[in-house]
Amino acid sequence: MNRSLFIGSLMLTTIGMSAQNKANITLHVDDASQIIPTEIYGQFAEHLGSCIYGGLWVGEGSDIPNTNGYRTDVLNALIDLKVPVLRWPGGCFADEYHWMDGIGPKESRPKMVNNNWGGTIEDNSFGTHEFLNLCELLGCEPYISGNVGSGSVEELAKWIEYMTSDGDSPMARLRRQNGRDKAWNVKYLGVGNESWGCGGNMRPEYYSDLYRRYSTYCRNYDGNRLFKVASGASDYDFNWTDVLMQQVGHRMDGLSLHYYTVSGWDGSKGSATKFDANRYYWTLAKCFEVEDVIQKHCEIMDRYDPQKRIHLLLDEWGTWWDVEPGTNPGHLFQQNTLRDAFVAALSFDIFHKYTDRLKMANIAQIVNVLQSMILTNNDKMVLTPTYHLFKMYNVHQNATFIPLNINCEIVDLKANGIPRHNMKSREIMPMVSATASTDDNGFIHISISNIDLENKLEVTVDLGDVKAEKVTGDILTSKYVFDHNTFDNPNLVTTAPFSGAKLKKNTLSVTLPAKSIVTLKLECRN
Repeated sequence: MNRSLFIGSLMLTTIGMSAQNKANITLHVDDASQIIPTEIYGQFAEHLGSCIYGGLWVGEGSDIPNTNGYRTDVLNALIDLKVPVLRWPGGCFADEYHWMDGIGPKESRPKMVNNNWGGTIEDNSFGTHEFLNLCELLGCEPYISGNVGSGSVEELAKWIEYMTSDGDSPMARLRRQNGRDKAWNVKYLGVGNESWGCGGNMRPEYYSDLYRRYSTYCRNYDGNRLFKVASGASDYDFNWTDVLMQQVGHRMDGLSLHYYTVSGWDGSKGSATKFDANRYYWTLAKCFEVEDVIQKHCEIMDRYDPQKRIHLLLDEWGTWWDVEPGTNPGHLFQQNTLRDAFVAALSFDIFHKYTDRLKMANIAQIVNVLQSMILTNNDKMVLTPTYHLFKMYNVHQNATFIPLNINCEIVDLKANGIPRHNMKSREIMPMVSATASTDDNGFIHISISNIDLENKLEVTVDLGDVKAEKVTGDILTSKYVFDHNTFDNPNLVTTAPFSGAKLKKNTLSVTLPAKSIVTLKLECRN
C-alpha cells in the first residue's frame, strides 16, 4: 500500500485532535455486581469455505498433524483461547443441513453441494459426532443450529433425541451403533437461523408460529435441559423482535441478533488490508453503533419481559470485508489486521455493559472465514490480531463488571470529512474505549483502547477506594493499523508486555501509544 497516501488521509481526519490526547477514567467499584458471562466470548463455525475442512478438520489420514482428525495446531490454539461455546453448523448452511447425512461410517456418508457458499462439494466427514467430540476436547458448550428452513419437525426432534437421549430410544440406539454410548450434553439449540433471509425469507408472524411448533417437539431427555433460541433480527429490524416477543414470548429462552461491521460506502465492503484513515475511523464508528442496536432491542424486550428471563444472544458479529484476491467469493476468506482487533475490543467494551440481558456473543467465524481467530493454508497456521485480542481479553470471562466513566476527546466525523452514508446514528465518536472487571481472586483488569492513529494517549484512572499495590499488563499494537500476520511473517501483530502504567495512591497513570490496546492487571490489598 502507498503509505504516503495513507498518512495524507490521516492528516485530513485528525483536524481538531490534539498532539497529546488525554483522558480520564473513573472506576465505580462499589457498583460492580453484574457477572460477564463466559459465553460473551463465544465462537461460530459454519460449513463455509475452509472453516471446517482444512481449518478445524483434516481427517485421521491427513499428512497434517492431527488429533483424531482435528488439526493439532488449531486445536491447541483454541484450547489456549478458552473457547466457552461454539455454534454449528451455520449460519445459512444450517437450514440446508440434514444431520443424518453426517453420521455413520464416513465412506458411506453422501456428498452434498454447499449451495449457499460457493457450490463446494462436501463429503459430510465432519458431522454430529465430530462436532460434539470437538466441543468436549475444547471444554466448551455446543450450540446447535437446527434446520427449520428446509427440514421438518420430525428431523429436528430426532436429532435432539440422537444427541441427548440416554435411554433405550430409537435414536439413542442408532447413536450407539455409530460408536457413542453415552449421550452428549447439548445446552443451546437454535430453532432456525436468519429465518427472515437465507433461512426461509419468512415474515416474523409466520416464523413465530413455526417456532412454537418446532420447539414443542424439541424435548428434554434424561436430565439434558435445552436452552431454546429463536431466530432473531438482523441489526435494525426492530419489528422482528417486537413480533416475536409478542407472539412467542416465554416459549423461547433466548432470542438471537446479528450485527456485522461492514464498511462499504462506495458499493463494496472494502479491502481487509488496503484502507485509508477515513475508512478506519468510519469502521470503528460503525462498530460503536452496535450499542444503539443492542439498546433498542433490549428496550423492546424489556417491555414484554421486565424480569429479563429471555436472553439476547448476538450469535453473529464481526467485520465483513471483500474476499482476498484470487479466492472463491463464496468462501468469505479475508485477512485480519490491527483494525479488526480494534473492532473486537470496542465490541467487548460495549457487550460487557449489557449482560443483564445480553448473555452470549459469537464472532463470525473461528477459522478462515470473515473475522477469524486463525488462518490456515495446507500445513501452515497463523494466529490473527483478533485471536491475540480475544486471548488478552479473556481475563474478563466470568468476572464482575465494573462500571466506569470516560472523559475523553470526541471527534465529529462529518466535520472531519469522514463519509457516513449508510451509518444510522453515529455522527460523533470517542477516541478512547475501555472496560473493567474484578475476578474471584480480587484482581482488577482494565482494558483501554487508544483509537487515535497518530497521537499517544495519557490516561488518568481514578481507582476510588481501591488499594492497588502492583500493575502489570499487555499491549497489542503495530507500526501500521493495516499490519497483519501472514504465513511468512506470523508474528508481526501480537501482544507484548506493557510497562507504561504507574500507580500513585489511588490513581493509575497510563501512557498508550497511538493505535494501541492494553489490558492491565491490578493486584490489590483488602
